[in-house]
Amino acid sequence: MSDQGTIFRRLHETPGAFIIPNPWDVGTARILAALGFRALATTSAGMAFSLGMAEGLVPREDTLNHCRAIVAATPLPVSADLEKGFGDSPESAAETIRVAAGLGLAGCSLEDHTGRREQPIYDFTLSAERIEAAAQACRALPQDFVLTARCENFLWGRPDLDDTIRRLQAFEKAGADVLYAPGLQDLDTIRTVCAALTKPVNVVMGLAGTTFSVAELADAGVKRISVGSALARLAYGAFVSAAREMTSQGTFCFSEKAMGFAELDGFFTSVLKT
Repeated sequence: MSDQGTIFRRLHETPGAFIIPNPWDVGTARILAALGFRALATTSAGMAFSLGMAEGLVPREDTLNHCRAIVAATPLPVSADLEKGFGDSPESAAETIRVAAGLGLAGCSLEDHTGRREQPIYDFTLSAERIEAAAQACRALPQDFVLTARCENFLWGRPDLDDTIRRLQAFEKAGADVLYAPGLQDLDTIRTVCAALTKPVNVVMGLAGTTFSVAELADAGVKRISVGSALARLAYGAFVSAAREMTSQGTFCFSEKAMGFAELDGFFTSVLKT
């Protein structure tokens, strides 16, 4: 039987665009599987929130345990959001790949965000060297593994499209399988990025600003659509709204919008039977 990496790669070779939603715990992973999605991706922010931490502060072992739990939750291939990986060097990027593959992940993303606000984006050369080392580590694995390379310019106050494309092209040349620049705000920009690359492009929906349909994004050249922390933020938003209603008004009207117990329970029963 094909390994998870091969299954995941084949999704990128099918016509049109596909959605890869982002669960933040085992329960949401199983719900998404029951609803028929074909692959899942972790969300670093959603994971952090579920652990009561701010994004970027989750220790390595907690991140690995989280990925292990999401992989085991469903039969679907899982790609992990591993932020910059477990270090700054090309060697650490390669080690991140080896560790991620050992968890049973089908792929992962590595970004050029340093984690430091004073210098948020890695130098161009180092960014490319990190992806090249990661790609070489992927090729040395006994199983297929899909590497997504992220350029974080637009999320960190550097909305430079030319530099973003230059970086994505360098990542493509370095061996990345999928390219990703979160924060692109309009279809013309997305179309320009897709046209500048030959490998599949991931676009995130659910950030503040305009959203587009699967059909519109596919027409622009997008292959894969993720939602990052949007589902987690939606759920936490509803939770906070309900808690505020109780503390400020002493009422419980929020329960009228809650999903029925039997329906929610049914999601987990259906996944466990497959």
